[in-house]
Amino acid sequence: MSLKTWFLETRPSFLLLTPLNFSVGLAAAFVEGSFNLAHALLGLLGALLAHIAINVINDYFDHRSGLDMTTVKTPFSGGSGILQSGALKPRSVYHLAMACLLLGGAIGVYFAYAVGWEIIPVIIFAAVTIYIYTDYLSHWYLGELFTGLNFGFLMAVGGYFIMAGRYSVSALVPAVIPGVLGAALLFINEFPDIKEDREIGRRNLVMKLGLERASKVYGLLVASIYVWVAACILARLMPVTMILVFLTIPVGLKAAKGARENYDDIPALIPALGANVMWILSTTLLTTIGLLVQVIL
Repeated sequence: MSLKTWFLETRPSFLLLTPLNFSVGLAAAFVEGSFNLAHALLGLLGALLAHIAINVINDYFDHRSGLDMTTVKTPFSGGSGILQSGALKPRSVYHLAMACLLLGGAIGVYFAYAVGWEIIPVIIFAAVTIYIYTDYLSHWYLGELFTGLNFGFLMAVGGYFIMAGRYSVSALVPAVIPGVLGAALLFINEFPDIKEDREIGRRNLVMKLGLERASKVYGLLVASIYVWVAACILARLMPVTMILVFLTIPVGLKAAKGARENYDDIPALIPALGANVMWILSTTLLTTIGLLVQVIL
């Protein structure tokens, strides 16, 4: 087995979202005068380890259940394929996931000591829900909610906390954006796997709604980002510079239109899945930039 194989098992293409989500919290703290480069880098490492843990443990449990043997793989769903190829042993992959989860937790414990104990509930909540996500939460119509919480909202809030040593509305409000985006990422990526997920006992919102209605709900998720930003600017909960987020509307519309027209045709849906990823990455990046630009204006 090579280092490249282990690297691919982490599903690195999905990890780009982590520093972007984390940067939203860092930006919120920076504009208030709180920033520590060493803590930022260590916190990012902890966030990446948590993200790797969920990617790898999800791969392990989906292999064990047989799901990834039956799904139609796309660039955005269907697992890494590493375990199915026999390149790594399932137990070794499980150990990798646990090592990442423990190391990420250890970094969280350090911040509890160095910055404040108030981060402990976030660490415990994230660790427990990461571990039980595949076998439990994804079977209880809760997968989208906890994905948005852990890898969107809490990642941004955690970034703010380790900089400022407190929680604040100034961080909670923009953190809603990566939270919704994280849920939207999983939501549309569930479209291609709906049949196979149902067969192994998973229960998610796409199944509950049906593909046609789910495609409409995805459009509402896209629209909700811009409604939230506009409402928060008007309520002076976000700076007017957050209007930069509206630059991503064309990409969001492309993803929503593609999902609406091709929800039941996997090959035709793939461009919409790609547009969804670009929409999420660009919207998160512009959220961070929108927060930071207010400093120089």
